[in-house]
Amino acid sequence: MTDLAPPPAKPRLPLPPLVDLLTDVHGYLRLDHADDRPWLDDPAKSWVVFLPGHGKGNAETADVAVILPELVRALHPRLSPAVAGEAAERAILALAGMMSLPSLVFLRGDRLLGSIPRVRDWGDYLQRIGEILEGSLEGGAA
Repeated sequence: MTDLAPPPAKPRLPLPPLVDLLTDVHGYLRLDHADDRPWLDDPAKSWVVFLPGHGKGNAETADVAVILPELVRALHPRLSPAVAGEAAERAILALAGMMSLPSLVFLRGDRLLGSIPRVRDWGDYLQRIGEILEGSLEGGAA
């Protein structure tokens, strides 16, 4: 006789507390719903949305949560930051296609400008974000 039971589901892991600090302390907008799209309100404003990888338990999520405020400060006032809740993360992934998480996604108006997955070197972040915002990064993904 064979066992027809499906394999056990992977446990959903919580996000690191540092992700909540982005909204609670730094005041970043939290996108809780799939249709939360503040970048459509002002087509001249560039947004960076942090996709933390809900339920994945990736160790790099906490690192990106620490780096993001430094990037926003360094590029002020060029970026408006937001943190995607689970539904918004799924909606942005459907728009952008599959990518490694955690990821920073850059949007302006109705355009997906590009993304930077995982943790990078500081200089790499600054170069890639500059290319994304200027539209010189071919294909948008970094």
